[in-house]
Amino acid sequence: MKSDFHERKARRIDRYEELAENAEQKSGEMHQQSRDMVKHIPMGQPILVGHHSEKGHRRLLDRSWNKLGQAVQEGEKAEYYKGKAAAAASNTAIFSDDPDAIEKLEEKIASAQTHQEQMKAINKICRSKKTTTEQKIATLKEEYNLHEGTITSMLNPEYSFENPGFRSWELSNNNANIRRMKQRLEQLVKAESEETTEQEINGVTICDNVEDNRVQLFFPDKPAEEVRAFLRHNGFHWSRKVGAWQRHRSSWALRMAKEAAEKY
Repeated sequence: MKSDFHERKARRIDRYEELAENAEQKSGEMHQQSRDMVKHIPMGQPILVGHHSEKGHRRLLDRSWNKLGQAVQEGEKAEYYKGKAAAAASNTAIFSDDPDAIEKLEEKIASAQTHQEQMKAINKICRSKKTTTEQKIATLKEEYNLHEGTITSMLNPEYSFENPGFRSWELSNNNANIRRMKQRLEQLVKAESEETTEQEINGVTICDNVEDNRVQLFFPDKPAEEVRAFLRHNGFHWSRKVGAWQRHRSSWALRMAKEAAEKY
């Protein structure tokens, strides 16, 4: 929800870090347990086949080996959650729940547009027939701070049919991305001017909650398993805090909410 977006992100990162720390601790404990199980056995002591200690020796080695395997699994789990925490912290994706989403998206569009103009200007330099290669290299270094290896690659395409500079698909892809971001910006701006609305179907209150960016269903009592399965299948989740089934706002989510209410 927009009101606590940053708080929820911080809690998610803290949770991943806590899970990583717990798994790391368990891994260390299991490693120690594995060593303790066999510490009384002399180094290099073979299993005495036929001796009364054979079965116990084998069972102990198996238990120690299994515990070591569990320690490795916990270590891998710790690395997994460390990666999740790092990814959550460094994630630059712009979420609709973010109260700063419009400003961030405007900045991202401006950056992509600047990059588009730079690519065009660099292509003009690379493909000019009025300047020497040395002059092109100097201009690209001074004006655009490009690395020498990058310049060499631009001026000497891998295939003979390619023009020097950025490939046409690079400009097309960036331009398409700009169009996509502008469309999303329009949607976010439009959403800012909308108001929360409610409607009732079969005693079920459907709330198109603009402030929380959720479509919510409030049932008078617990819906049948068929209805709950339908909701889960269509991305709705039960929120104990709100007391409603909900998912992110969209026209499709609202349509599915109405279908669920009609099934109630």
